[in-house]
Amino acid sequence: MSTDAVALLGFVALFVLMLLRVPVGMAMGLVGVTGYSYLVGPGPALKLVGQTSMRTVTDYTFGVIPMFMLMGALVSVSGVSRELFRAANSMIGHLRGGLGVATVVACGGFAAICGSSVATAATFSSVAYPEMRRFGYPQSFATGVIAAGGTLGAMLPPSTVLAVYAILTQQDIGKLFMAGIVPGLLAMLMYVLTIVVIVRVKPGWLPRGEARAWSERAAELKNVWAPIVLFLFVIGGLYGGFFTPTEAGGVGASGAFILGVLRGRLDRAKIREALLSATRTAAAVFTVLIGALLFGYFLTITQSPQKLTEFLTGLGVGRYGVLALIMVMYLVLGCLMDAMAMIILTVPIIYPVILHLGFDPIWFGIIIVMTVELGLIHPPVGMNVFVIKSVVKDVSFTTIFKGVLPFVATDILRLVILIAFPAIALWLPGRMG
Repeated sequence: MSTDAVALLGFVALFVLMLLRVPVGMAMGLVGVTGYSYLVGPGPALKLVGQTSMRTVTDYTFGVIPMFMLMGALVSVSGVSRELFRAANSMIGHLRGGLGVATVVACGGFAAICGSSVATAATFSSVAYPEMRRFGYPQSFATGVIAAGGTLGAMLPPSTVLAVYAILTQQDIGKLFMAGIVPGLLAMLMYVLTIVVIVRVKPGWLPRGEARAWSERAAELKNVWAPIVLFLFVIGGLYGGFFTPTEAGGVGASGAFILGVLRGRLDRAKIREALLSATRTAAAVFTVLIGALLFGYFLTITQSPQKLTEFLTGLGVGRYGVLALIMVMYLVLGCLMDAMAMIILTVPIIYPVILHLGFDPIWFGIIIVMTVELGLIHPPVGMNVFVIKSVVKDVSFTTIFKGVLPFVATDILRLVILIAFPAIALWLPGRMG
């Protein structure tokens, strides 16, 4: 059997395994090892499994993943999400649509120290949704804002998805984190502007919240100093070159632990919960990473990325036409799997195409993460929508998607802006030492 036939059979087998609900990491590993064994031999294939697994879990660079996950878990169990929402709500919640804006701002703040879209969406479904409903906000708007705000988790540093992309493509993790800051802030600004437009178009649709005295506002703002200091210390240290991304993760996790204990927000039960949560998530990510690396060896030996590059560049649609095709593929995949699985599965295949077309790999990482996140909220099947539905059981999928649609349009516009002006993503990384 030719290598082309083996490669095609491998992709079919991978698709079938995923349809059978086999975890994506295990599916990629099984197909990769089986295909490599057929083409090279069972001995080298088994040796590859041992070497790849050991190298992945002991690689110093890969330590950035569990460290930032532990930081996010400690921050999450410390109740920071509620504090951020209360602070934002106290300042602007009294305005028409202000609770929606407060949710976006709080999602952005939480995402900047959590790094997970799904965790952000799930957290604010229980924090912000009841408050918005208490003041009479429509279900569609309340859930739509939370779904959109959740996508900020993969863009603002420290983003686990960006870290994995950097590892797979051997790019600088620190530069990718910096590249996500301005697009992430742009996303927050555009979501806020979307809410402002909704208020203008339908003035009576979104109610006002409760006005607070300035003394109450000041008290709520004082409660958010800890996450702000933590974020600025970690990201400032990265930007200034004072420590590596892995060291930044260690500093962030240590800082989250110390601040949580000093503020009385972490007891033994919560520390145990955070450790277990971070360990489970990190184990899942490493399983998928090992499977992706094994699948990557299979791709290399069959030369699938090179053949895909030849095929796409031979279509005659130009470099931006190929980019558009890739982005459409990610939107479709967003209906089937989460952001991490999409990145790990596709980047080893797509990345050589991008290099051949002359696109900047840092900029492409931001574009792809944005596209993947859009895939998590757009109809007919958005993963973030399912997360919200699992928490808010009294709302229908149709209602959530109805509320998400204005933010989907905003995301598409933001993608166009970033493609037209790459400097938005590349300015900060270009200024790093």
